[in-house]
Amino acid sequence: MGSVSLHGVSKSFGKLDIIRNVDLDIADGEFVVFVGPSGCGKSTLLRLIAGLVPATAGEIAIDGEDMTEVPASERGIAFVFQSYALYPHMNIARNIGFALETTGIGRAAIRTKVEQVASMLKIDHLLDRLPRQLSGGQRQRVAIGRALVRHPKVFLFDEPLSNLDTDLRSEMRVEIARLHEELGTTMIYVTHDQVEAMTLADRIVVLNEGRIEQIGSPRELYRQPANRFVAGFIGAPRMNFAPVTATARSETVRLTGPGGLDLGVAGNWSATAASIGVRPEALSLATGETAKASGELLRVEDLGHEHLAYVSIADDLVWTARVEPNHETQRGARVGLGWPDDALFVFDGEGRRLGAQAGMRG
Repeated sequence: MGSVSLHGVSKSFGKLDIIRNVDLDIADGEFVVFVGPSGCGKSTLLRLIAGLVPATAGEIAIDGEDMTEVPASERGIAFVFQSYALYPHMNIARNIGFALETTGIGRAAIRTKVEQVASMLKIDHLLDRLPRQLSGGQRQRVAIGRALVRHPKVFLFDEPLSNLDTDLRSEMRVEIARLHEELGTTMIYVTHDQVEAMTLADRIVVLNEGRIEQIGSPRELYRQPANRFVAGFIGAPRMNFAPVTATARSETVRLTGPGGLDLGVAGNWSATAASIGVRPEALSLATGETAKASGELLRVEDLGHEHLAYVSIADDLVWTARVEPNHETQRGARVGLGWPDDALFVFDGEGRRLGAQAGMRG
C-alpha cells in the first residue's frame, strides 16, 4: 500500500512562503504529476513528502500513518533525482544494490535483486561497467533501478528526464509508464514538461505560487480548466487570450474585443466576463462569415506535419493557430480566424472560467 495524504501542509523559509496550506490525497497505485512554472513549489512539495525538508505546518500521512516528523529513511519512499548521483568508482551492479548492503540480507540475495531489477530495466548487460561508460539514458535507468531495488511504497521523481535529449526523453517516458503498469506502485512525478505530464499522469496537480490551482486527469485539465492560469499552462502552444467587453443582451452576452471580435454567447454573466481563450488547434484560417476575428499574418512555421501561423490581431497581441500545411497565405496578408462555437472559453476579471464552453449565437 502507498497512499499519500497531505492536510494543511505549508512550508516557509523565514518570511518567504513556498507551500501554502496544501490539501491533497493520492490513492495507492496512482501516478500523479506535479506541474507548474519555475518557483511554484512543486519540487519543494515533493521533498516535503519525502521528508527531506520539514513542514512548517500541516500533516503528511503515508498509508494513513502520520509521517510528518518521521525521518526520510523510515518513510518507505524512494527518490529519483534530476541528477543521476551515481558512485563513479562503483560498477553498475553495486550502484543499484548499495542501499541493500546494510540490511544484512547477504551478497547472493542482493545480487539476485539487482539482476531482477536490471533485467526489468534492460540494463542487465551493463552490470560490470562503470557509470562513465554509460549513456545518459542508461545512467537514468541505473538511478531508477537503485530506487526499484528497495521495493518502496512510493516512488518520487524530481524532473528525472530533464538532462536527456528529445529521443531519450521519449524512450524513458515509455519505460516509466511501463514500470508503473507492471509494478502498480504509487508514483509522484515532478516535471515542467507538459508532454511528460499529459502522457504519464492518472491525475495532474497544477501548482502556482505554492497553491494548488486544479487537480484532474489530463483530459479534464485540457477540456475543463478551472481558470485562466490552468487554461494557459496546459497545452502547447499555449491557449490564445484576448480581453473583451461584455454587454448583456436578452439571453446572450455580447463580447467585443480586438481583431474585430463581436460574439454573441449564451449566458447571464456579462458583469464579470473579462477575457476569452481559444486553443491554437481549434483555430483555422477563415474567410467571410466564418471568420470571428482577423489580423495580419506575421509568419508561418513549417513543422512538416503541420504549420503554426502567428496572427497579430492587435498591438502586442499575437494569436497562434495550428493550420494544415497546404495553405498558401502570404506573410503580411490580412487573414481571418475561425473556431467552433464550443472551443471558446470565457474568463472573469479574476481569471475564473465562466460556465462551460458556451454555444454562441448571433
